[in-house]
Amino acid sequence: MTAQTSPKSAVSRRQFLAAVWGAALAVLSGQAAAGLWQFLKPVAQAGGFGGRVRAGRVEEFLPGTVSHIGAGRFFLSRLDGGMLAMWHRCTHLGCTVPWLEAEGRFNCPCHGSIFNTRGEVLAGPAPRPLDLFPIEIVEGEVWVDTSRPTERARFDSSQITPG
Repeated sequence: MTAQTSPKSAVSRRQFLAAVWGAALAVLSGQAAAGLWQFLKPVAQAGGFGGRVRAGRVEEFLPGTVSHIGAGRFFLSRLDGGMLAMWHRCTHLGCTVPWLEAEGRFNCPCHGSIFNTRGEVLAGPAPRPLDLFPIEIVEGEVWVDTSRPTERARFDSSQITPG
């Protein structure tokens, strides 16, 4: 005797494989979407670039000095009467601009732009001064908001944060 199965209750091999492949494709697509989200989501973290960064205490920055704050990707220039927080990115093509203490200026290694302690362009192809970040002094500590760079056409004494 042969047992007969009803065609309505049986799943054919083709249907089974189609369901398995569909489920595997759905799982793979979900993993790819999750990976893409992890890659593209903002990385702003407390105390790092893209947020508020503690630079130090006001007295740590002597007048006439320029200090690099690596966590915030900026230079803190202590001028007479206040401070400027300047993004260490050249306004020409975005290269990282180092401070050369011996020369008392910023020299862009990519295309030769030169900036002074206020971020003003002294030479080179840079079209404008270095961008600024807002500074807030709270109970003697210097906090810089790196989420809001400010482009400027020229230096103005109103850009200096007293401190």
